[in-house]
Amino acid sequence: MSRDATVQVQNPWLDRLVLVLLILMAAMWLIPVIWIVVMSLKPNAVLMRSTAGFLPIPFTLQNFTDLLQVSAVPNWLINSLIVAVAMTLLTLIVSSLAGYAFARLDFPGKRIIFILVLAGLMVPEQAVFIPLHTMFADWGMHNTHVALTMPRVAVPIGVFLMTQFFRAVPRELEEAAELDNASRFTVFWKIMLPLSLPALTTLGLFTFLHAWNDFLWPLVSATETDMYTVTVGLASIQGNFAQTQGLGSVMASAVFASLPVVLIYLIFQRYIVRGVAMGSTR
Repeated sequence: MSRDATVQVQNPWLDRLVLVLLILMAAMWLIPVIWIVVMSLKPNAVLMRSTAGFLPIPFTLQNFTDLLQVSAVPNWLINSLIVAVAMTLLTLIVSSLAGYAFARLDFPGKRIIFILVLAGLMVPEQAVFIPLHTMFADWGMHNTHVALTMPRVAVPIGVFLMTQFFRAVPRELEEAAELDNASRFTVFWKIMLPLSLPALTTLGLFTFLHAWNDFLWPLVSATETDMYTVTVGLASIQGNFAQTQGLGSVMASAVFASLPVVLIYLIFQRYIVRGVAMGSTR
């Protein structure tokens, strides 16, 4: 009894210590982010003298207005939105169909193909840039939304996530539907897919965030200014801003590119937490 009592007394202190450590780590991570936001709200004349301080005094929105006056910025935002939405929808379709096939269907070479899919998790995306660039160049598809979207649709982690989710669904649900003469696609569409909504939401959010923040492949594939995504486009003007406009404009471009991602995460963070927690308990 005394040992149990000691453990019960020590646990609250341990929990508080862990909480304090997590708060300190979160504060350390937020300091650079806050510093970037503050610098984006300061006049460049002030930043030329000193970049210290975590208060936007004096305050100005001139850096953001200068950025929005660049005529190509709205077009870059539209390109990023098209690529991110298309990639998210196609990834969800491919991953859910492939995951259901691996989890429930029997076909020749199923185990070997699934092993190859898992092996794709170990291949760095930079390793396939040259074959992808050559392939799309031969097809004449560079500087198109298709070239910016298609290489990232078949995501191994998405197939693996959906396969594991569908394997955890009791087979009795499908058997009950099959007794009512439901086809395989009907079972997938009306039973399995609604049940997988948390996993699909998590996968869709991570895919959208990755597509919006992607820089390397759009940098390789999009060589015309009109086809730049927002990450490539803002990077292309940062050098000019740093030389002519100042450091504040560079920080404003970083905040501008990150703001949609932050808003999406704040809105859907509960779904991300729920999906990750669900996946860790299966």
